[in-house]
Amino acid sequence: MRPKTLRDLDPAELRGKRVLVRVDYNVPMDEDGTVRDANRIEASLPTLRYLLEHGARPVLVSHLGRPKGEVVPRYSLAPLAPVLERLLGAPVQFMAETDTDAAVEATRQLEEGDVLLLENTRFLPGETANDPELSRRLARLGDLFVNDAFGSTHREHSSVVGVADLLSPAVAGFLVESELMAFAELRNPRERPFVVAFGGAKISDKIPLIEAFLDRADAVLIGGAMANTFIRASGLGTGASLVEEDALDVAAGFLARPEHRLSLPTDVVVADAGEPDAALSSIVAVDSIPADRAAFDIGPRTRETFAHAIGESRTFFWNGPMGLFEVPGFDSGTVRMARAAAEATAEGAFTVVGGGDSASAIRQAGLAGAVSHVSTGGGAALEYLAKGSLPGLDALDRIGI
Repeated sequence: MRPKTLRDLDPAELRGKRVLVRVDYNVPMDEDGTVRDANRIEASLPTLRYLLEHGARPVLVSHLGRPKGEVVPRYSLAPLAPVLERLLGAPVQFMAETDTDAAVEATRQLEEGDVLLLENTRFLPGETANDPELSRRLARLGDLFVNDAFGSTHREHSSVVGVADLLSPAVAGFLVESELMAFAELRNPRERPFVVAFGGAKISDKIPLIEAFLDRADAVLIGGAMANTFIRASGLGTGASLVEEDALDVAAGFLARPEHRLSLPTDVVVADAGEPDAALSSIVAVDSIPADRAAFDIGPRTRETFAHAIGESRTFFWNGPMGLFEVPGFDSGTVRMARAAAEATAEGAFTVVGGGDSASAIRQAGLAGAVSHVSTGGGAALEYLAKGSLPGLDALDRIGI
């Protein structure tokens, strides 16, 4: 069984219907309300255009930030309405309410060809607790439900799970569908070698995923600050580098497994731990990290070793930067990974970049369009790959395959 998608519905079912669409417009914004990165808004356009083309009246709900059940003006979705209108090429109304009678009436007055964007769902007490009463109020906003917010689908919230239990049909949108298709290939790769690369700061965030891929992948490349924990667990000194002390035993356990397939850095870029200055950085072997310096990127030898493994792959998944990529001078490892992924894609490999920082990194490198798929979900991607299910997906209608 798989979740039903928009493709499984008769388009005639959509005409004239209020379609409650859970989108993920949790986008970075400046204090003046300017959207810095509209990728998540752009990712929702195929679903919205399809609904409009078939005479539906889309009603959009999303969260933004963490206002914790209170109205916080800087987290209002109001600045997103003109951005969406420009990208979609259709009128977008905004209403500064979400679950009220007035909001319901606005959905009923919505004209064909228009879109209604409602206020931040996390302004509502009960949203993050999947409150049944809030779910009932939200369900009044539509005649059917479409979940196109992959980045929120691991959250058991009212606007993700609660309404899906109350509205029928409840199906996945095209963005969620594309994510599931990409991750299905990673869970059961048809083309090998299958190479996985993990970066970022914490092992604890990725323990289930490392566990899932240790046997499934042909090679697991470890970079970023999380590599420091593995290096320390292998018995080497890490100087002043960030180490997840509570995860040392876990890392040692992974390394102790026969044929563990983990590949760790052999050299790193080090700098003063307090205020790392790329101009004062140096490259050292991992067994020679000075006591007063910290690792902030994988070194050039490691970059080429990892790039070679990626180049040999036929299926590749990457989650997490290889270093402090936000700071020029410590981004070389991450950029090299992005280039290697693009080069592998050009040679016919299927390549997926996880959401969060790794998605930001490949966009920063200008190579997002050069890989097979860039996920819009960080935590959702990791949880789905580890478990094969998500609360928001389980709440949707199912269909046999």
